[in-house]
Amino acid sequence: MSSRRRFLAQAPAGLIGATALASAQTPSTPTPPATPGAPPTFGTAPAVGPEVSTATFAEAEKLMRLTLKDADRALAAASWRSTMPGLMDRRDGPRKLTIPDSVAPATVWNPAMGRPALGPARNRFVRSAGPVPPLPAKDEDIAFAPVTLLSRWVQSRALSSVRLTRIYLDRIRRLDGQLRSVITLTADQALAQAAQADREIAAGRYRGPLHGLPYGLKDLLDTAGVRTTYGAEPFRDRVPTKDATVVQRLNAAGAVMLAKLSLGALAMNDIWFGGQTMNPWLLEEGASGSSAGPGAATAAGLVAFSIGSETGGSIVSPSMRCGVTGLRPTFGRVPRTGAMTLCWSLDKLGPMTRSVEDAMLVLQAISGPDAGDMGSVPSKLAFDARASVKGLRVGYVPGWLDEAPAIDVDRQALALVKQLGMTPVPITLPAWPYDGLNLILFAEAAAAFEELTLNHGVDQLSMQGPDCWPNLFRQSRFLSAVDFVQADRLRRMVAQEMARIMNDVDVLLVPSLRDEMLTITNHTGHPSLTLRTGFTQVSEARSDWAPDPAKPVPTFATPRRVPHGVTLIGRLFEEGVLAQAGLALERAAGVAGERPPGF
Repeated sequence: MSSRRRFLAQAPAGLIGATALASAQTPSTPTPPATPGAPPTFGTAPAVGPEVSTATFAEAEKLMRLTLKDADRALAAASWRSTMPGLMDRRDGPRKLTIPDSVAPATVWNPAMGRPALGPARNRFVRSAGPVPPLPAKDEDIAFAPVTLLSRWVQSRALSSVRLTRIYLDRIRRLDGQLRSVITLTADQALAQAAQADREIAAGRYRGPLHGLPYGLKDLLDTAGVRTTYGAEPFRDRVPTKDATVVQRLNAAGAVMLAKLSLGALAMNDIWFGGQTMNPWLLEEGASGSSAGPGAATAAGLVAFSIGSETGGSIVSPSMRCGVTGLRPTFGRVPRTGAMTLCWSLDKLGPMTRSVEDAMLVLQAISGPDAGDMGSVPSKLAFDARASVKGLRVGYVPGWLDEAPAIDVDRQALALVKQLGMTPVPITLPAWPYDGLNLILFAEAAAAFEELTLNHGVDQLSMQGPDCWPNLFRQSRFLSAVDFVQADRLRRMVAQEMARIMNDVDVLLVPSLRDEMLTITNHTGHPSLTLRTGFTQVSEARSDWAPDPAKPVPTFATPRRVPHGVTLIGRLFEEGVLAQAGLALERAAGVAGERPPGF
């Protein structure tokens, strides 16, 4: 160690690489040269950094839930300044290095874990058939139509893209004041894109089912010349120069970008610098997050479809609360190039729509690897909207359906599975500490926003409570690297267990907000599909935030009717089978077309 420390402190910058020189100087008393032929040793570097004592370690042990013997604590304290400070040189040493935001960790999560031939062998996409109904007379009915119908009307020129865009723009201007789902409206750009789409379609250059359809983007996807704010005060004036890859692909599909939609600041819950995004079904409660804007705007008929993101429930939760369909793809299917990084090994981008088939039409347009995302992989997509689901094996955990957060709607969904000819298969999961996986989430998130935390930029965020990012980023500085590796090893065990379970079933049916499954499948990378299958009554508003006695949630003397949905979990890269099961449930439940009152 002493040899290596002297090299780092004294070698010319050209020998080190393109690092930024710090103002720190070489220690005034350098370590004596090692005896020729002697290897470098740990613990012999010059002492640097703040003084520590046995009391320092005794207090730190409380954070790490660790107890050292008195002698061990004394030895650690005496040697710390010679043994460990070199590990901090990257951010506080003689050779500081700023790591660009675009650099991902060297270890890349691979949900397939070396298993070959995951997913279908080739692409196959079959849309639903049947007669296309005539264009409705009312703009409201057009606005709430699914992509499956909007695309047919635009393709046949029964509906122009410009008219459809104006319908949504009018609805946003009239209705979004109640929701706060739009951060930036791109009206002029949208109308120009819509006019171009109409010209191309009239000339016979139809690009596909998204051509001419207006959509909204969660405001963590970069858009050239249009601000991308992450919903957070420090970034509210940030204007990228390049489109994210998903935006490029939607442009290539001819879709019309209408708005940048809200997200809880830095992808946490539903409060951003413009306020709280509300649920159109129950305006007294938040839309849930962090894909709050996509959930609310899609449910309220302000866009044809939207793009959300998920790290630990950010598509599932607002989709369930707002009654829309949320598809979280397999990790690696949709590239995240140009999207805000929260967690390199967990972030996923996916569609939020008003029907299952809509979600697949969008997924088809945005799938495929990109060189800018080290976690993206080649994948195939096979979906047949006309396929029978009879014989599909649907796994479920019996105990989960008998306890919260499951309600009658979840149990009724399992009954529908049987009626549709699918086969329910009881499964079990090991009683493991799945919450321990979230150490990975917190550590990666704290690393992604290290500079913002250390320079106190997070102090600008309006939410500063115990369950908010500023506090969690700070606390995560004290997580153990050893525990991170152990959590990563647990992650592999959990992935192997999920592989065992998914060998025996085609999909899983789970209560949408069952914490274990949200944690497990976000860390293993399995795809999920959340869809409305019924309604329930609530006597108080629901919240993503920890209870705060100073700010109690609204209660209702007369219970309010709100949508409720279940979540299906699919095999890796088999979103097509997942969607076929979801489409059958959607049709059987018969509630997807109901709209929130007042919208």
